[in-house]
Amino acid sequence: MKELTVDATIENVSKVLEFVNAQLEQLDCPMRTQRKVDVAVEEIFSNIAYYAYNPETGSAAVRVETAENPLAVAITFIDSGIPYDPLAKADPDITLSVDEREIGGLGIYMVKATMDEVSYEYQDGQNILRIKKNISE
Repeated sequence: MKELTVDATIENVSKVLEFVNAQLEQLDCPMRTQRKVDVAVEEIFSNIAYYAYNPETGSAAVRVETAENPLAVAITFIDSGIPYDPLAKADPDITLSVDEREIGGLGIYMVKATMDEVSYEYQDGQNILRIKKNISE
């Protein structure tokens, strides 16, 4: 397991992506899979940066773990911000036009659609959001 802890700011999205991609490269992750993981990581970390501590700033930890059979990567985001379960909100109705659709929810919908597993829990004063993606697509 590898872990990076940074301030939960939008400026640190690139640091988080570099950290995650370094782990994916060690696994010879296909570029197509890496792009899906990158979109999910960017969406989740951006949400933490914008909303978890608003208007204050706090830290967020990003853990990367690998599993075998099948080869997979699990990325866990941990923050001590406002409790929020992004999975509890209903998925947006993507059959509606952009003008008819409610604002918000599309990013986490994309995360759920592209990752093999997504889970959330609030434990010991921390939001813990975990995504998992099989490497061998």
